[in-house]
Amino acid sequence: MSDDIKIDSGNAQVGIVNYGAGNIFSLTAALERQNISYEMINSVDEFERYERIIIPGVGHAGAAMKKLQESGMVEKIKNTKKPVLGICVGMQLLTDHSEEGDAQLLGIAPLKTRHFLENLKLKVPHMGWNKVNGELDNELFKDIPSGTYFYYVHSYFIEFNPTFTIASTEYGLKYSAALKNGNFYGVQFHPEKSGLAGEQLLKNFASIKVH
Repeated sequence: MSDDIKIDSGNAQVGIVNYGAGNIFSLTAALERQNISYEMINSVDEFERYERIIIPGVGHAGAAMKKLQESGMVEKIKNTKKPVLGICVGMQLLTDHSEEGDAQLLGIAPLKTRHFLENLKLKVPHMGWNKVNGELDNELFKDIPSGTYFYYVHSYFIEFNPTFTIASTEYGLKYSAALKNGNFYGVQFHPEKSGLAGEQLLKNFASIKVH
């Protein structure tokens, strides 16, 4: 855990990066249930209004990266010192590269996003509830026990790395369920569809403060 990050008792305003990468109704509904105030970030100029940033995303990582580039917000995201949370494809965007579309991504974490191998005889996409195991003590999972189940829908996964993986899941192999690098966080599962545990995670993120 970084020394410059702590849990703050108040919920500051959250900005959701709006780059056309999927339906965010479930996310905004979950934030509202936790009384976490939010607004959409539609342009670079709007970044400074918010203390924390969420990058949502569903679908194709390469297509999502292209949309993010077209939005003009890539450099702003990469250079921000504010807490950032990538969800599902939003997490994959934080890595160097995705096999989906052979796409170069944001490069926040030196990891690769890979496809579940067909020879593992897995049903793809990986869809449904699966156990998330803690790997590193981290504020994002405060009050969430290791072994809690979260909801997944994905065909690509981020490789496990003991330096950046703060929680893992197993589906044919062990991979990163959640990662952290500096002020950047990512979760492969959908907290907004994961009941009370998912809402606790969103509440935890909304309480992270960087000095």
